Amino acid sequence: MKGKLDKILDHNAIQNKIRRIAYQIYESNVNENEIILAGIADNGYRFAERLETTLNEIASFKTVLCKVSMDKNNPLGTVKTSLTEDQYSNKSIVLIDDVLNSGTTLIYGVQHFLNVPLKRFKTAVLVNRNHKKYPVKADFKGISLSTSLNESVKITFRKGNDMAVLE
Repeated sequence: MKGKLDKILDHNAIQNKIRRIAYQIYESNVNENEIILAGIADNGYRFAERLETTLNEIASFKTVLCKVSMDKNNPLGTVKTSLTEDQYSNKSIVLIDDVLNSGTTLIYGVQHFLNVPLKRFKTAVLVNRNHKKYPVKADFKGISLSTSLNESVKITFRKGNDMAVLE
């Protein structure tokens, strides 16, 4: 039904998911000195910022934020990052997005980073919708949802009032 909003995650639930994912990222990178948190603009980057805040509280390694920009309607060849290849070469990277729907955005993001040698590459999403058309998975996910193709998940990041709804 268009227009009807069903809250999936409230602010506290999102904060709990962020903390859990941050610990998972920390555990898989415990021996690293530095990791790159590459957030896909716009909401993936906001999610990456929140993960960075939590990681800075719990982890001993340095975190570096990287903004990944692309034309989500036509991602082929449009992926750009705020870091140069030299800045993330031979590093551990976590590619972050808010929602994994078809996997198109994530797969083109992954493809971009594979142009240079990496130490480790993982993916993280807040919501995994399970409608993949590409063989891509989230290594770290807040919640997996089975939804219809007619429904969409919208994440809103507002200070003190983060929310995920099903439309």
